[in-house]
Amino acid sequence: MTGKHAVTMWQRIQLFYQSVLENGDKRTDEWLLVSSPMPISCVFLCYLIIIWVGPMLMVNRQPVNLRPVLIVYNFAMVCLSAYMFYEFTASSWLAGYSLLCQPVDYSESPMAMRMARVCWWFYFSKVIELSDTIFFILRKKNSQLTFLHVYHHATMIFNWWAGVKYVAGGQSFLIGLINSFVHVVMYLYYGLAAVGPSMTKYLWWKRCLTSLQLLQFFIVAIHTTYNLLADCDFPDSMNSIVLAYCLSLIVLFVP
Repeated sequence: MTGKHAVTMWQRIQLFYQSVLENGDKRTDEWLLVSSPMPISCVFLCYLIIIWVGPMLMVNRQPVNLRPVLIVYNFAMVCLSAYMFYEFTASSWLAGYSLLCQPVDYSESPMAMRMARVCWWFYFSKVIELSDTIFFILRKKNSQLTFLHVYHHATMIFNWWAGVKYVAGGQSFLIGLINSFVHVVMYLYYGLAAVGPSMTKYLWWKRCLTSLQLLQFFIVAIHTTYNLLADCDFPDSMNSIVLAYCLSLIVLFVP
């Protein structure tokens, strides 16, 4: 009985995994880091290993001077975030998206594919943003490696893997649009700060960053709650995950 039960459980796991692979959006299935959860899971494991091993390797070393790298990286992220903000805005506007209820357009029409592509770029940007943690480690800014920082960076890659895999568009667009705008402001601040002390007097608006981040979570939480209560053809499972995630970030962000 034990052997049969074990085989049955294994078969169930296999069937579940097969359904994860097969029930996704066929348009995005062949795109980088999308078809299977395994590649992004490997990225996640490497991320955890770096967080664990990195500070130990840096204990007896001097902080690495990454000023030129940080300037280029942060302003590159400003450009990428601005591009995604524009694409989310243009794609949703031209396709006549509704702010109250917008199902996913799974067709291969130009506007549907444009939205799916910017969703993928947003997902991939979350992979790029794992570099933030590596920079902290190399600069020995270990106080910045808070639970909130690691939790947010690590979970976003999985959230948006699921987003691109199953719902590349629809209600998902608002999250990407708002977050892209917030990241334009955030990486602009980091880029200017990396230039040096001469920019300090122009960075008085640092205190606004946390408020802006909290505001985005509240907006998305309210929007998602409405969609859970309304009769909208968008997966309630996705809305539930987004709502729970936003609430967790609000709790962690509030001082």
